[in-house]
Amino acid sequence: MELENIKRVYLIGIGGIGMSGLARYFKKRGCVVCGYDKTITPLTSAMRNEGISVVYQDEEDNLKVSFLENDPETLIIYTPAIPKDSKILNYFRSGGFSLKKRSEVLGIISKGMYTIAVAGTHGKTTTSSIIAHVLKDSGYDCSAFLGGIATNYDSNVLFGDNNTMVVEADEFDRSFLTLYPDVAIVTSMDADHLDIYGDRSHLVESFRQFVSQIKEGGRLIFKKGLDLSGGKTYSANVLADIQAVNVKVQDGSFYFDFKNENVVIENIQLGLPGLHNIENAVAAIEVALHLGIDPEKIKKALASFLGVKRRFEYILKDQKHIYIDDYAHHPEELRACIQAVKTLYPGKKLTTIFQPHLFTRTRDFAEGFSEVLSMTDELIMLDIYPARELPIEGVSSAMILDKVSIEAKQILSKEQTLDYIRVQKPELLLTVGAGDIDTLIIPLKEILTNA
Repeated sequence: MELENIKRVYLIGIGGIGMSGLARYFKKRGCVVCGYDKTITPLTSAMRNEGISVVYQDEEDNLKVSFLENDPETLIIYTPAIPKDSKILNYFRSGGFSLKKRSEVLGIISKGMYTIAVAGTHGKTTTSSIIAHVLKDSGYDCSAFLGGIATNYDSNVLFGDNNTMVVEADEFDRSFLTLYPDVAIVTSMDADHLDIYGDRSHLVESFRQFVSQIKEGGRLIFKKGLDLSGGKTYSANVLADIQAVNVKVQDGSFYFDFKNENVVIENIQLGLPGLHNIENAVAAIEVALHLGIDPEKIKKALASFLGVKRRFEYILKDQKHIYIDDYAHHPEELRACIQAVKTLYPGKKLTTIFQPHLFTRTRDFAEGFSEVLSMTDELIMLDIYPARELPIEGVSSAMILDKVSIEAKQILSKEQTLDYIRVQKPELLLTVGAGDIDTLIIPLKEILTNA
């Protein structure tokens, strides 16, 4: 597929964070871009405002005339999350159109570019966003495809004038194996997506294959303790090739010193809380130094990084209430998030609202979720968000809740949750999950603002 020849692009599942990035990329290239998704979201509404046509009914009749005829100038992109019985998907399949997975297209775009790929079961969105921001803010520049909305740019795709590209390398469905990076960062390899991989050993094997695809003369940077070799290790709390030292919290911000074999950068300010985010920043600093960016410019860029929406995002912060929202949907992500909240606000009672994501993930990690959620002071659980899955008998939110050790715990509907928060008015609130829990953010903010 030659990108230069593509004039029309249709994306099935356009509302996904990765798919919407591609939609914006092809729109920027001057293509006619349309797509389908099942629900209206702030992201699909934003794309429509940008001139990208989005429909919400999975019917052939909704396809624009220009997409009814198969020709070489038309590209159809789909996400594996789309059901196999999708009418729009099967119209294009039966018509012999050129269909590509999102990951395949990302691989094609990255060919011929200096590619910095960030992989990991968690941490990749924040790490790739920090790298992209440092490259932009320092004047080095880059293009970037991110797995979240970078707050500094209010976008998940950045356009640069040079040949450098930062990309999030997604392990779901082994998507990252379409990439052949110049620099690869691996942030974590915890068991996840076991519906795809079966067990952790196959997931690790997939990461090793990804690492083996680094271009000759390229660099591997990975978190200390991961079962990888042939690169440099990084950490924020144990001895590694690249590390953060002298970590401290001051006036709501984390400060640390960066240290590798050749460079020390002192008293770096990072607005993002938690050791896990310091580790993400350490990896990003190493990449920037590898590219020859001045340490003072790196330090300045980190101080101005505003984070990623739904990654430890402050929704409300005033005298009476603090409300934080996070995308965490794996036990280790939850652990890092809750620990960060507790570190910043040790004297406040923490109320956590959690929505499990996927029946398989709930089944596979029920024990881990229960242990981590017991760290909060009060827990409200929503029902499982099924995403692409059908229910599994015996798997429910109660599976987790029953094993949570704290007494203040309950399962509520979204409406009941809003009513409960209206009465209780918690001083420290955390919402976590990767499903549609984000639809509660604005109502919760309004309740607490007016409390």
